[in-house]
Amino acid sequence: MNVSQTYISELEQISKDVKSSFSGLSKEVLYQKPDSKNWSIAENLAHIIVLNSSYFPIFQRLKNGNLNNAFVSKISFFPKVIGDMIFKSVSDGGKRKVKTFPLWEPKTSLDQKEDILDKFIEHQKELSTWIDDLQPFLEQRTIIHSPANKLIVYSLNKAFEIIIAHEKRHFDQAKNVLNQI
Repeated sequence: MNVSQTYISELEQISKDVKSSFSGLSKEVLYQKPDSKNWSIAENLAHIIVLNSSYFPIFQRLKNGNLNNAFVSKISFFPKVIGDMIFKSVSDGGKRKVKTFPLWEPKTSLDQKEDILDKFIEHQKELSTWIDDLQPFLEQRTIIHSPANKLIVYSLNKAFEIIIAHEKRHFDQAKNVLNQI
C-alpha cells in the first residue's frame, strides 16, 4: 500500500466513524451546542470541511506547476520542524483547546439546505481524490505552505498527516458534544 492509499484509508475510516456516530441524529441535535464556548457536532464537521478545502487551491497550483513557496521552504530543517510542531499541536487528543484562525471558522446554520453529514462524506471523497492525484508529489516529498500563512511550510506528506490528525481531533470533539447534550 503506497502512502496515498494509507491516507485515503484513514479518511474512509473517519467517514465511517462519523456516519456510524451521527447518522441517526436529528438536524436539531447535530446543530445543538452544549454551551456558548463549544461548537456543535455540525460546526466541528463544517470546520473540517472549511479547513481542508482551504488547501485545495494550493494543491491545484502544485498540480499545475505554479506553486511558489517562500524562501524558508529552502532551509533544509525548517519545513520538518514547523510541520512536526503543527502535527503535535493537532494530535494531542484535544487536551489543549486551540483557537482557530478566522479563515477556518465554521459557517453553519440549522436552516441550511444541505445535510452536514452528506456534505462531510462528499468532502472526504474530494479530499481523497486530491491525495490520489498528488501521489507523485508525495513520493518527491514536495514542500507546500499553509493556507493560513505562506511562511508556514511543511511537506505535502506532513500536510496530509496534519489534516488527518485534525479530523480525528474534531471527530473526538464532536463525540464529546454528543455526550454533553
